Amino acid sequence: MSYQGVRSVGNALGGDRALVIDDAVDLAVSTDPLVLSLVVLAVLGAVFGGWWLVRWVRRPPGTRLKRVLASYDDVAVLMHPNPDPDAMACAMGVAEIADTVETSATLQYSGEIRHQENRAFRTVLDLDLETVESSSDLAADAVVLVDHNTPRGFTGAQTVEPVVVVDHHPGNGAGTAFTDVRPDYGAASTIIVEYLEDMDATMADDDDDESEGGFEISSDLATGLLYGIQSDTNNLTKGCSKAEFDACAFLFPGIDEDDLDRIANPQVSDDVLQIKAKAITEKRVEGSFATCDVGTISNVDAIPQAADELMHLEGVTAVVVYGENDGTLHLSGRSRDDRVHMGETLRHVVSDIPMANAGGHARMGGGQLSVEHMRGIGPSDGLTCVELEDRLFAAMAGDRS
Repeated sequence: MSYQGVRSVGNALGGDRALVIDDAVDLAVSTDPLVLSLVVLAVLGAVFGGWWLVRWVRRPPGTRLKRVLASYDDVAVLMHPNPDPDAMACAMGVAEIADTVETSATLQYSGEIRHQENRAFRTVLDLDLETVESSSDLAADAVVLVDHNTPRGFTGAQTVEPVVVVDHHPGNGAGTAFTDVRPDYGAASTIIVEYLEDMDATMADDDDDESEGGFEISSDLATGLLYGIQSDTNNLTKGCSKAEFDACAFLFPGIDEDDLDRIANPQVSDDVLQIKAKAITEKRVEGSFATCDVGTISNVDAIPQAADELMHLEGVTAVVVYGENDGTLHLSGRSRDDRVHMGETLRHVVSDIPMANAGGHARMGGGQLSVEHMRGIGPSDGLTCVELEDRLFAAMAGDRS
């Protein structure tokens, strides 16, 4: 290409790009022809590369996710262990987006679906989900993480490098091709709804014609996403952003109200009711904070439900309920106290206990620790349950020493 031809390209691109190319050409005129050619090629590569990068970044996230999914024949959409409605709804949404680009999506999870609300969600919406016990069980090499950003809960999880991560929990996990983590959102389902809006999706029962390039959102998906948002925000009362309300307004015309009611009001098992009753009758209260050891339990999903129940007590602003299952102590905390960031509180309390992990949002958090390590196996001195509660009360009161 001649010097004039290169300048013509710069003029066509306009603005700063034209100035960059003109400067490069002026410099190259007095330079060795081989060096000149290399300089021109480097400048053109940088200009066009920057142009394409800007175009990619400016695309809405939903459009970018769709393009990433289109580059694979099959993907495994992986939910966090013991998935809740928000995780399952996100997986449904990713699968429907993948279907629009003829990519096959398999919905998978580790652990169990035990909470009556979660079981009802799966049953009412007739979800086809597969379990994962090791990384070899993953349905595809390309893994999409939803509602969590680091693979966990199965053998070999640490070796999995997801291509896509969509989440609203704090964390440093990332996808190799696409990452969208928004801790300021109340539910990951909200992010999926925004993707659907990016793609001009419409409700299946809308009277209006579909927008060009859009597709219809099924009643099951609309219902699932709406309930995913409701469940993670306690019916739009905790941890919400404006985006949650906008998403619900968008979804509302397409939901099935009967299905929504069946999911939201499932029957409760006897053991859950007993654990709730124990939390209420055997709680320990100090000031506006409460804790309760519900003992050895068979259903760990009853622990967060018991924590929710204690939050109804007048004068109580933050609670932590814990119980033991199969050698592991499970903690669940709730807070409506602006002074108590529950995720950070639980993380601080278990920070010096080996094999323990905890965290979460300001309003709710959870954690697990090995009972044997809590009692002193490893480098720690060991804690009794009473000492653990003392730590919890101190941390909720702001003592992080």
